[in-house]
Formats: sequence, structure tokens, C-alpha cells
Amino acid sequence: MEALRSLMEEQGLDVMLVSKLVHLQYFSGFRGDSAVLLIGREKALLVTDSRYTEQAAQQAPRYEIVEQKDGLWQQASECMKQLGAKVVGFESNDMVYRDYERLSKLLEHAELKPCVLDHLRQIKDEEEIACIRKACEIADRAFADILKYIRPGISELAVAAHMENCMRELGSEGPSFTTIVASGLRGSMPHGIATEKLIVSGEFVTMDYGAVYAGYHSDITRTICVEHADEKQRRIYGSVLRAQTKALSAIRPGASGKSVDAVARDVLAEDGLAQYFGHGLGHSLGLEIHEEPRLSPKSACEHLVRNMLVTDEPGVYIPGWGGLRIEDTVLVTEQGGMPLTASDKQLIEL
Repeated sequence: MEALRSLMEEQGLDVMLVSKLVHLQYFSGFRGDSAVLLIGREKALLVTDSRYTEQAAQQAPRYEIVEQKDGLWQQASECMKQLGAKVVGFESNDMVYRDYERLSKLLEHAELKPCVLDHLRQIKDEEEIACIRKACEIADRAFADILKYIRPGISELAVAAHMENCMRELGSEGPSFTTIVASGLRGSMPHGIATEKLIVSGEFVTMDYGAVYAGYHSDITRTICVEHADEKQRRIYGSVLRAQTKALSAIRPGASGKSVDAVARDVLAEDGLAQYFGHGLGHSLGLEIHEEPRLSPKSACEHLVRNMLVTDEPGVYIPGWGGLRIEDTVLVTEQGGMPLTASDKQLIEL
């Protein structure tokens, strides 16, 4: 709230209209939908309907709860007029044009000013880090469990379902995103979500997944070989692991997103594999699975800062052969990058 009100002061806003779902939780603690926050210079209102008023009162004790009965935007506009709003900030990367047009008519005498709030979430506090750490712990335990389940003849969909069920039983609210399980030739697709394909002996199986705890996400990728890996698999796996490990050692306060990405890319280039690594090295995460800052050749992050989180996930994807990726969720500390995901990264042959 302090950071948001400082931003309001800088941009000359009387009221900030917060509508993005994850920002309802971030700025108030409320975890429902069909609501907006109206944050003035002194007062803060949460407007929602009768389904959520009791929940909102419990989860957002710093807010005055306003129940709307004639439409969310109608009630929100009336509240903003009562707050004396002449300049209203709105989340331009969240609001659809239809709602913007309706709000413009309801607030015809006020200026609507586009704002972006996502950058306020880049540095996590201790409570947020604890939630992400717990989500990582759940994901690690699911990996240990799936190693006892995978075998030739099991489908990718069955592997994904087993992992997601395991994480649920361990306390996850759900998967961080659609679980990726890509085996054999399908490993060349970085986002190869699970299919009915059966896993075959001698194949790599790449699993990219995560848990959600108290709204906060984890993200991990591990690639294993079902039974014995061949020489090429071992060589390429070793290259990706070196790239991932070297990049991890480069994650520290002050490092740029471009420089960390380059460390991993240079290792793969030395082994003649850089052309098969097409995506950025990593991204931040928290209430969303993809947040800023990014680690990539086009990263806008000039300096990593203590208590940021990033993923470290180099991969090699070769059409007609397959591929693999190794990923950790990493906390930026004064001492360097600290992986919050702890599952074994050495090549596992089941």
C-alpha cells in the first residue's frame, strides 16, 4: 500500500482502481473475484457482491467493504465520485476495452490514466518467499514420488495426473500451469503438454510443473531417462546441466538479465548446441507463473536485486531427436543465487 500510494503521488492520481485478479490479493489479501479495489490517498475500499462480502471482510481487514447490487462498475464509479476522484489510475494491461468504455461514460468528468502495477511485485517480502519455498518443497516431494511411478508403457497423461494428485495431497491448491510431460521425440517441444503417448524404454522424459501454495507458484523442470541413456543423451544432458549450473553461479545482486542468460548460452555454444536453445533462460514468478524480471537476450532487467526470484532453465530441443530441460526456482540473495527447488539434477536412469 505504501509503494502504491507513492506511485499515485508520482503520477498525480486521486484514486487507483485495481482490477487485476492477482493484485486484489497482493494489495488487500482478498482471494475472490468479481471485485475491484479503490485506493485513495487516505481511504481504501473493496467493492464486490454479496457472494464475497463476508470473505472480503475477513481477508481484507484494512479495507471498507462495499456491496454492489446494480453492477460492479456502477458502484465503483459512485464510490470514486464520493472520494472526489478527478484523476483515476486504471490497470491498462488488465482492463478490456468494453469496461474502459463503460467506465469512461460513468466518470465523464474524471481523467482516466493508464498505469502498470506489476513492477511493484518484483521484490518479494519474507512472507511471500516462505510461500514460494513451500510450493517448491511440494514440487520436490512430487518428483521423488514420480520416480517410483514412471516405467515403460505408462502414458504422459498418467504421469501428469499422478504428479498433480500428489501435489494436491501435499497441500497444493492446483498446478502452477498445464503440466508438461514430453517423452522421446516430443521432447523437442519446449511446451509439450502431456498426451496419450506411452513412454518407451530408452527415452528422455521431461517434466515441467509446479505447485501453488497460498496463491504463490513454484516452477521446476527435471528430465530423466527411462532405463539406460545412450552416449548422445549423456553428452547433451551434461552440456545442459553445465549451462544450468554456471548460470546459477552468475545469479547475484547487480547482475543483469542479459548477462546471466549469456552465461548459459555460451556453455551451449561451446558444445555446438546454442542453436537448439530458442527461449530465454528464465523468468520471475510469484502470484503469477511468469513475472518480471526476465533472464534473456532482450531482458530489460539491468540489475537483479536481493529477494527477487528467477528461474534458471536452459534446454536443448532437436527436432527428430528429442530434447531436455533442467530448471530451478532461484532466490537472489546477498551471497548469490539460492535454488529453492532441491531435486537431484544429475542424470537419473530408472
